[in-house]
Amino acid sequence: MGSFSIWHWLIVLVIVLVLFGRGRVSEIMGDFGKGIKSFKDGMNEEEAKKAASSTPSTPPVQIAKPQDEVAVPTETKNEQV
Repeated sequence: MGSFSIWHWLIVLVIVLVLFGRGRVSEIMGDFGKGIKSFKDGMNEEEAKKAASSTPSTPPVQIAKPQDEVAVPTETKNEQV
């Protein structure tokens, strides 16, 4: 009594097809699929925004040494006296 048999579902399907027509049902299902795809794309964009905001946007700064502290190799001649 609580469940529907296959015959109940077939009658409902026939009534829906008569009311909306075969083309209209396929349009509704196509729009439904597009809506789900759009929703998933929106969720992926939201996750990408969260990931981008959690990572630092500027690279770390490197401190350069002043020129007078930089070691410059010099050539020396070893002369024996």
